[in-house]
Amino acid sequence: MNNYEDIINLERPKSNHSHLSVESRAAQFAPFAALVGYDSAIKETARITDKRIEIDDELKVIISNKLNYLNDHIKDNNKVIITYFIKDEKKSGGNYIHKTGIIKIINPVESKIKFTDNSTVYINDIINIEILKDN
Repeated sequence: MNNYEDIINLERPKSNHSHLSVESRAAQFAPFAALVGYDSAIKETARITDKRIEIDDELKVIISNKLNYLNDHIKDNNKVIITYFIKDEKKSGGNYIHKTGIIKIINPVESKIKFTDNSTVYINDIINIEILKDN
């Protein structure tokens, strides 16, 4: 009895179970994420945020003078680049953003600047104002 002669010509056993659809068979080999959300947690941890810069009194005076000038010349539609801090909602720190535009209103009571595109920047978050000469 060499070469499996006793079983070589037997019929294949029949299953009592119904056959799986193609989709069900394919699902068996779909990727499995054992740690759902792990990748996004790693990416969030690796994301870099900046530490907020505390500005000194001299820089506060410079920013205040520029805001006063812009407020006095609001009708000139001066184009500006304002650098300001946005606090991160998920972790400590945040990012510094450069906003380019034309100021519509400077509201010292609410401590904010509104641009012609209706975006808003809070005055206390500003670290630099650059007034562009060419509109």
